[in-house]
Amino acid sequence: MTDVYWERVAAVAAALQAAAANGEDQGGDHELVARLTLPQSAEAGYLKPAADVREATVPSPAQPVPVRIYRPHGDVPGDGAARPLLIWCHGGAFLGGDLDMPEADAVAREIVNRSAAVVISVDYRLCLGGVHFPAPSDDLVAVFEWAVRHAATLGVDPSRIVIGGASAGACLTAGVALRLIAAGATQPAAVVLAYPVVHAVLPAASDELATKLADLPAAMAFTPEVIEPVMENYLGAPAADATAYAIAGVSDSDALAALPPTLIINCEYDGLRASGERYADQLREVGVEVDVQLARDVAHGHLNRPGLPEAQRTLATIAMWVAERCVAEHAGA
Repeated sequence: MTDVYWERVAAVAAALQAAAANGEDQGGDHELVARLTLPQSAEAGYLKPAADVREATVPSPAQPVPVRIYRPHGDVPGDGAARPLLIWCHGGAFLGGDLDMPEADAVAREIVNRSAAVVISVDYRLCLGGVHFPAPSDDLVAVFEWAVRHAATLGVDPSRIVIGGASAGACLTAGVALRLIAAGATQPAAVVLAYPVVHAVLPAASDELATKLADLPAAMAFTPEVIEPVMENYLGAPAADATAYAIAGVSDSDALAALPPTLIINCEYDGLRASGERYADQLREVGVEVDVQLARDVAHGHLNRPGLPEAQRTLATIAMWVAERCVAEHAGA
């Protein structure tokens, strides 16, 4: 059976890759693009922090979900007080990414060392060759529920679980937060969204953002011809048919109002910033505690370059939320 959404996004991805490989001019301000994309001196000496790491698989109705569990070096579960837990989802346009990419592995190690929390990095199913929502969302739900059931073994406090993700992983995280609340069981203490896309069709950019996007090539600006096939392949449906559990930005006010404290970190030179900024407004309008921060002078995906000074600032902010602010407030409420 033909999957028109997969065929469309695969064609767009192949065209972008071919253009880059052939050295074709992608447009935009070349000096700005070079500043945003070329390696910086600060990255050369970056070393991932040490952590105790083990692989595991989480049972789920569809198939086992691979995860990687990170603990502070030398920590033994059950020795001392239960730790907070961050369940983390990497990005990759729902099409790529894995547990070894910096946005997964380096982020987990950094958060473990900065917060003394446990981190579970999730290798959710990618939307390839006919896989669509709810497959990756189901995987994240399964991991959250498993972590709650095995909290004692993991040495974590089930009331102090934060869910978070970057880009496509942030989209999954936002939708799963709504699913968990609707299920009425244990819920996340907080939500962390790094450069999220939470609207199937991007909201209009502010004048300030639009000026910046005009200097970027289409792939970096996430123009409609780039982002629409990605979102519809994730959905397996037209963007207009997006549901709240898949795309949190289409949720009604009552559903959004039940969300826990939320951290949103946007990138300055990123078309997806329009989605993160609009979602922050939606949360504020219904009284959700939301902290919105702007990572300056970086393009989308800066956590994949953890040696960047701005990435280090983002990691420090996330760690603070996991270790202190939202988790502590939730646990003490």
